[in-house]
Amino acid sequence: MSAQFGRWNFEGQPTAPTYLKEVSATLAPYGPDGGGAYSQGGVQVLYRAFHTTKESRPEVQPHICSRGVVITWDGRLDNRAALISEVPDHLPVTSSDVAIVAAAYEKWGIDCLPKLIGDWALSVWDPVDRSLSLAKDPIGTRHLYYSVDEIQVTWSTILEPLVRFAGKTFKLDEEYIAGWLAMFPAAHLTPYIGIHSVPPASVVLLRPGKHIVNRYWDFDPRKKIRYRTDSEYEEHFRTVLAGAIRRRLRSDCPVLAELSGGLDSSSIVCMADLLIAHGGVQTPRLDTISWYDDSDPSLDDRHYFGKVEKKRGRTGHHINLGVKNQEEGSELHPSTSFLSGFQGGRMAVIPDYTRSLWPELVQGYSRYMKSHGYRVILSGIAGEDATGGFVPTATLELQNLLSRGKFFRFANQLNAWAVKTKQPRSILLLDAIRGFCTRSLTFPGGGKMIGPSPWLHPAFVRRNHRALHWYSSRVRLFGPLPSFQNQIYLVNHERRVVAYEDLWSEPLREMRYPYLDRDLLEFACGIPREQMVGVGKRRFLMKRALVGVVPDEILDRKRRATALQQKEKDTLKEWASLAEIGYPIIGAALEIIDRNLFGKVLKARCTNEGFADDVKSSVFLECWLRYLANRGALSSTSSSEERHGVAPVETKGSRACV
Repeated sequence: MSAQFGRWNFEGQPTAPTYLKEVSATLAPYGPDGGGAYSQGGVQVLYRAFHTTKESRPEVQPHICSRGVVITWDGRLDNRAALISEVPDHLPVTSSDVAIVAAAYEKWGIDCLPKLIGDWALSVWDPVDRSLSLAKDPIGTRHLYYSVDEIQVTWSTILEPLVRFAGKTFKLDEEYIAGWLAMFPAAHLTPYIGIHSVPPASVVLLRPGKHIVNRYWDFDPRKKIRYRTDSEYEEHFRTVLAGAIRRRLRSDCPVLAELSGGLDSSSIVCMADLLIAHGGVQTPRLDTISWYDDSDPSLDDRHYFGKVEKKRGRTGHHINLGVKNQEEGSELHPSTSFLSGFQGGRMAVIPDYTRSLWPELVQGYSRYMKSHGYRVILSGIAGEDATGGFVPTATLELQNLLSRGKFFRFANQLNAWAVKTKQPRSILLLDAIRGFCTRSLTFPGGGKMIGPSPWLHPAFVRRNHRALHWYSSRVRLFGPLPSFQNQIYLVNHERRVVAYEDLWSEPLREMRYPYLDRDLLEFACGIPREQMVGVGKRRFLMKRALVGVVPDEILDRKRRATALQQKEKDTLKEWASLAEIGYPIIGAALEIIDRNLFGKVLKARCTNEGFADDVKSSVFLECWLRYLANRGALSSTSSSEERHGVAPVETKGSRACV
């Protein structure tokens, strides 16, 4: 995942050399393979390379086209051969991805974007039109941020330089914070007012006085996939899954796959082994890495990922979260101090829970990757969404039949689901009808919708209702099939997930997500609901299609918990971190937290040993806000504190924790 940066001064003034030097030093850890620069008039572009394919190594970026257009590309182009055959320049098959993209742009202009299959982020500076175009792939797997004002626009793969070297402070984006507290923020947001993320499947056109965001591609509800037999659906699923994995095995260095023992990661590894055995993939080797906790049975999946290792005849690298790290002599458990995650030279520009609470795990992961030369990681993220992995219900199938007036088929399926689930038909019918009247489209893996935490400020909750409720929405009766609407909701959730994933320079790696492949997701959107989820059967199609590919014991296992979830240790030792935040509370000054209610919660929690996730999130958020304030990134909150009467307060309970 290479890094790109640029600044365009609309009046033609060059950027200060000291500024570019500071930015270049910040980008350098993300691009250890060298880079390039472009400077003309008021436009300066920097590029730092992180090579993962043989075609990328001889490329030169920024790439300058024949008519002076400047292109920087961070990505992996999957349909190289198809595009080479369509562009007029007769490019050799060994051409770099950026050269193919440049030829496509010269032929079709911005209309080339829907033709670019893969994971990518692209910036195009056109000196003739005096325009800047920023775009990302349909899922948004790569990062590209930008800020624009009256005199200039600045863009970057890395968020840090836009915040750190802006020369000003920022107000927080409330919707981002609300989305983070609930689950994940919207994909187009950053924590800072005035800094944007290029939305997935969109192109941002920037000119002096003009800022336009256009969607260049979307899933088509009219694109339906229908076969006569189940075996045809199974064959098509195997084809698109194999294609998604083959594309992501394109690497000239060994690839590391995260193997948890669940169906998603196991399917990736087993299918990848078949592809490598038959040839036609570039990677020299596929290895695996797995986590487990032998002190917690719910997090010990050695039995299951061991089945995959036995099938492939190789044992992967294992990390035991329940014992001491032999290299460091420290336990691999969440940090006892929230603030410890904000130490170091790199600026924590987002509230990154994982990196802050699992520093030893991150360091161990980084050392292992470096010692074995891994640059590409395969992840099973989004597998449940793409393959019907959540608890099967009759609701979507019945809604499909109701919306299309197929009442005879509806009656048959209602009876079948009632028998399978042992629920009254009236309840199943009511659930289906209720979905058209309430916000029933919500993340199925997020648990029961219980609403925002009671100590959040009422005005904050009122202003950010949708974000705090996972951007849930109502199923439309007249429109695409309800199952299609649900699939798009799940895709949007995964867009938020990958948009939130911050880039790390340690460990430096390129994350690849086979289940977010465009062709695979279009297949999931186009097939009948009853193929993906049978009557009472989750992953109905996937499990049928992968018989003989994935070990039977994994195909038959019940839905598993997340492999790397934070292990709760309800001890007073961890509650020492509460004393670190002190008072007054910045979140209260920003009208995110109700100071009095939150103070009571902290007092109650300190005198008891509970450590609920929602309290912990609020405490972590407060620590992060204080970190930003100390770094001089936040706008002053003193006037807000005075207006809302936020005064230093200590409680007996909080002092006891010290």
